[in-house]
Amino acid sequence: MQNLPSLSSEAIRLLRPDVLRPEPGRSPLGMEIEVEAVDKFGNLTDVLTIFLRGSECSYRCLMCDLWKYTHRDPTPRGAIPAQITDALSKLNDLPPKWIKLYNASNFFSPGNVPTQDLSAIATCVSGFERVIVENHPRVINSSITDFQQQLNGELEIAMGLETIHEPTLFKLNKQLDLDDFKRACEWLFARNISVRCFILLRPPGMTRLEGVEWCVRSVEYAQRLGVRHISIIPVRGGNGALENLQELGLFEPPTAECLENALQQVIHLPKVVITADLWNLEQLAGNSTEEITALRRRLDNANRHQRLSRCASADDG
Repeated sequence: MQNLPSLSSEAIRLLRPDVLRPEPGRSPLGMEIEVEAVDKFGNLTDVLTIFLRGSECSYRCLMCDLWKYTHRDPTPRGAIPAQITDALSKLNDLPPKWIKLYNASNFFSPGNVPTQDLSAIATCVSGFERVIVENHPRVINSSITDFQQQLNGELEIAMGLETIHEPTLFKLNKQLDLDDFKRACEWLFARNISVRCFILLRPPGMTRLEGVEWCVRSVEYAQRLGVRHISIIPVRGGNGALENLQELGLFEPPTAECLENALQQVIHLPKVVITADLWNLEQLAGNSTEEITALRRRLDNANRHQRLSRCASADDG
């Protein structure tokens, strides 16, 4: 394990590349419908994800590039309900039963989603059986239960645990420790709110084997807490800070085989849906185009059916 430098929020911000960021608006950045496993028993559901156009997260995590999809000013009042309405109006068929409202930030932070808009948002999604939003584990407030009580369906909150390797978690500038995450889960569970979480595969400072090992251990920890759905996310460059660490020899992205190997080791865990994030899978090193196509097919099948028939060895990954 390599020792990482402590980069402040301002240092991380200054390392960002120049990119064209969205302006505030009343239409979302995009939307998609995916098939997702409901449980370990082969039950599937369609999930509508709306990528909302909102303001930037106040946290500056070392590995995060979601700021690219946010604007710098606070989210205008009424913008988020308008975006959801716009997205739903474009559906040609009956909407899926589940919906994700992903704003690349914290759903219950007033600067990202105005508190005054939560009632209107609840009305917009009144027809869905499950509403999934993303939030930092330390952004826990009464707005969560207020919003939950206005929904007809169940509420699920997606939170980044990232890793249970505490020195690495500290250096990620997440402003989070394991107790924070555990307290957030307990608070949500006590109010009948489900949790899904994100686990990083090979954060900075880890070798390939260490990256897989700590990913597996982190998934096991989240499963023991009672998290309903765990998504394994390979750490990818593109935010400036990771490129800086890569130049220093402190970061190397995981290979595609790492992802398959990690999933193989944990997908059997009971009572929790475990998936591999396939976004930009082709950017992971170590495979030809044909191999990546085959791997995507295997991992997508594993995500849906919660079993993986083939994977690379640990030495290959």
